[in-house]
Amino acid sequence: MKAFAVSAFQGPLEQIEVPEPHVGRSDVLVSVRAAGVNVLDEKIRLGEFRQILPHAFPLILGHDVAGTVIRVGADVRGLKPGDTVYGRPDDDRIGTFAERIAVNEADLAVAPASVDIVAAASLPLVALTAWQALVERGRLQPGQKVLIHGGAGGVGSIAIQLAKHLGATVATTAGRANAQFVRDLGADAVIDHRSEDFAQQLSGFDLVLDGVGGENLERSLQILKPGGRAIGIAGPPDPQFGREAGLNPLVRLAIRGLSRKVRRQARKLGVSYEFLFMRASGEQLRDIARLVDDGALRPVVGRVLPFDQTAEALRLVAAGGSRGKTVVRVP
Repeated sequence: MKAFAVSAFQGPLEQIEVPEPHVGRSDVLVSVRAAGVNVLDEKIRLGEFRQILPHAFPLILGHDVAGTVIRVGADVRGLKPGDTVYGRPDDDRIGTFAERIAVNEADLAVAPASVDIVAAASLPLVALTAWQALVERGRLQPGQKVLIHGGAGGVGSIAIQLAKHLGATVATTAGRANAQFVRDLGADAVIDHRSEDFAQQLSGFDLVLDGVGGENLERSLQILKPGGRAIGIAGPPDPQFGREAGLNPLVRLAIRGLSRKVRRQARKLGVSYEFLFMRASGEQLRDIARLVDDGALRPVVGRVLPFDQTAEALRLVAAGGSRGKTVVRVP
């Protein structure tokens, strides 16, 4: 079957022929109809996570899938051939830039019925990231205040809507051209990240969701009230992540060093920082599908490209600047 893969870190994404997926007892074989493209795909191509996410080559990229179930393993009970599903495969089983993929049943859910297959494919990684940051980790409550950086992007556009559904007051950063767009998603305050200083305009926030890192993350700590939390999805990884990922002691020591500065700064301010590397969860995707079908969440698709232009789609995502998600459609 056809797939888009890299043969080495930092190598080009190229179309190749690969064997059909092996379908285990708990697996679901999915005919891929659409696949979301994420910045994470580019970071993995560049080898940025090689120490914590070892992969064999050729490595098929792709973390979002929406498609049709072809067949199921002997132990699968919740899905059947013909079902339309969506999901984010586990880290060691990525590869949605392909005509077919085998995914553990636990990482899939029936796709939202109210949106098309392209919109469904845009959701898994960004919606799970938003859910795990705001609901699972952040425990966002009605009346609390949250700052979501990059509100026009894939994660930000979903996180704004989810935060409003949870009853929070939402501030976001975005370019001037996207100001009205993020307001329409539900943002109460919009800060132009090019000409305005969010750290000067905001204060007393309960939570920050940061996808930028570096100085942006450090300055985000300043707007939190005592006891507030900053959750970073761009890094640096923290010691808790190293423990949960089961990394070897040397890598965990390196991770501790990478995040020492921001953790020390957070302690001085009486706030906290934690790193989130989202995980696959079919259970959470079922909750997300209900929110989509109830009208609380609207998928935001920026570009749709054909499958044979997957490499170009990844290049565009890596360049940044687009609204919502880029999706490739498989014939």
